[in-house]
Amino acid sequence: MALRGLVKTFDAKLAVSGVSLDVPAGSFFGLLGPNGAGKTTTLSMAVGLLRPDAGQAFLLGYEVWADPAAAKARLGVLPDGARLFDRLTGPELLAYQGLLRGMDPATVDQRARELLDVLELGSGNRTLVVDYSAGMKKKIGLACALLHAPRLLVLDEPFEAVDPVSAALIRDILQRYVAGGGTVVFSSHVLEVVERLCDHVAIMSDGVLRMAGTLEQVRGESSLEDVFVRVVGGRVATGSELAWL
Repeated sequence: MALRGLVKTFDAKLAVSGVSLDVPAGSFFGLLGPNGAGKTTTLSMAVGLLRPDAGQAFLLGYEVWADPAAAKARLGVLPDGARLFDRLTGPELLAYQGLLRGMDPATVDQRARELLDVLELGSGNRTLVVDYSAGMKKKIGLACALLHAPRLLVLDEPFEAVDPVSAALIRDILQRYVAGGGTVVFSSHVLEVVERLCDHVAIMSDGVLRMAGTLEQVRGESSLEDVFVRVVGGRVATGSELAWL
């Protein structure tokens, strides 16, 4: 993935200001930032869900807005808060997803069974997606993103509202995916998860990319938390504040 000068404005607010970023193939890349930093907007422009006001996004050599079909065919996406076709069961949703992508029905059926079993959703589960828990919805969304075996996964807050057991399972699957040659880009504001999983990190705040590089380059001799707080302009309570607590 390569981003070049992405800009997005909503009304009078500049949400993303000229973001340029290179994601190495085969990396586990974490995009960090506080709430409202512009992470979701940046990733939405990168994968073709939101048209930028300026700039370009390249996915596996294809320019997203010049050749969207070719770019999206090689991409798996899990947007934050994505609306699924939730009046379908999990197996039905995966079958629908596969047929939309023009996949062979037998291949869809085989991969769907494997994904549902590995993700502990049950290939025979007749529960509608609308009745899934938050963790189950994240897992079925991940299954949809993986079904066509893309070489690039872009995940927006994949661990948010997910219980520890489901989060551990998702981590294992993503680590196996990267070990097999895939590339993962995901956004988060949970430093512990990023530090545990990622080999490359970028930090955003106020719509601007502040730092990017390998995990070792970004954190240097400090902890990732210290670097993050310093870069985004965070603060800590002093002894004289909140003395009434």
